[in-house]
Amino acid sequence: MIWRPFTQEKITPPPIKITRGEGAYLFAENGDKYLDMISSWFVNLHGHANREIAESIGRQAGMLEHVIFTKFSHDPAEKLVEELKRVVPPKLNRYFFSDNGSTAVEVALKMAFQYFRNIGEKGRNIFLSLEGGYYGDTFGAMSVSGINSKYHATFSDLFFKTIMIDAPEYYEGVTSIEEKENEIIEDLEKKLKNIGDKICALIVEPLLQGSFGMRLYRAEFLERLVDKVREYGVLVIFDEVLTGFFRTGKMFAMDHVKVIPDFICLSKGITGGFLPLALTVASEKIYDAFLSVDGKKTFLHGHSYTANPIACAAARKSLEILLRQETVNRIGDIAKIHRNLTIPKAAKRRNIGVVAAFDADSEETANRVVGKAWENGIFLRPLGRTLYLFPPYCISDEDLYRTYDIINRFF
Repeated sequence: MIWRPFTQEKITPPPIKITRGEGAYLFAENGDKYLDMISSWFVNLHGHANREIAESIGRQAGMLEHVIFTKFSHDPAEKLVEELKRVVPPKLNRYFFSDNGSTAVEVALKMAFQYFRNIGEKGRNIFLSLEGGYYGDTFGAMSVSGINSKYHATFSDLFFKTIMIDAPEYYEGVTSIEEKENEIIEDLEKKLKNIGDKICALIVEPLLQGSFGMRLYRAEFLERLVDKVREYGVLVIFDEVLTGFFRTGKMFAMDHVKVIPDFICLSKGITGGFLPLALTVASEKIYDAFLSVDGKKTFLHGHSYTANPIACAAARKSLEILLRQETVNRIGDIAKIHRNLTIPKAAKRRNIGVVAAFDADSEETANRVVGKAWENGIFLRPLGRTLYLFPPYCISDEDLYRTYDIINRFF
């Protein structure tokens, strides 16, 4: 009866029924347990069934479960914004709520497009994005993911115009990286000279392209890319849905670079994996362009569950836990283990923060390793021939060492 996402039901076995979670583990109905090494699609920061977040949800549910977020506001949303302001750059100070990563991106794309309409530049209707990017499954998000996306090609006839930019892949032992970066920037310069005044915004996953195989590119390249498009008045969107909340070792991936975008998109881990919630955070310059007595300049976009109070309460508690020194220390410990442990047969090893990735010689090898890990109670999910580790922050050293041992044994 249930139609699962990203699943060919014709050839895929029935799902394993999970009855509960605890820490880094999932427990199945049949008594088996699995170490969740992908944080359940990257949303689970602090482990499953975190008691503090669960209690905060219960308290909020007993006071206010939801209210329309137009005529009304409420403390959970307002306090969450105040707390996020402490970790988000001051330039980004206008917070628009939605409910998942795709819609956070969709909001940013629509805001960027309408910004230029509102200030009288109606010719800017082209977006720039990085080849291999994944920004979500709504039509705007699919469009900027590009016609070559393995996830969205079926719908490519319906996409709006996007220009793709190569991202120079960075990993241990890579050579000629600066030369590759220079070639890409030079090619971009040619495009901008021809149509720079028609480009609305650049959107990127900063430093880490998740669904493209956990591919990294350098902070230096991202800084050059942003500086170059801004010479032509192009807005900049950082999709931090995957990379936010210390996944890259810092609160946000943008904290690794010297440039600040015009928008950031936040979701996934924002509630610690408990409830859907998203934010698109924009600069004052963007917000001001929508202030008018002309109703046509209003940003006419919204969601029924915008700023849901229970989700906001979960996000506040998750952020509180994140900022504790013990959590920051644990994130550093996980990153150190990734740096120090090796997989001798792996290719293109790369890691950033709590994320580690490496390539097998084939998809068959990757699938074999994933199968053996599953037999040993470890849940991995390959991306083609790429294997990656994306653990919750509560994972023990022992469990992380065991995962590396299993991978090395069957690689």
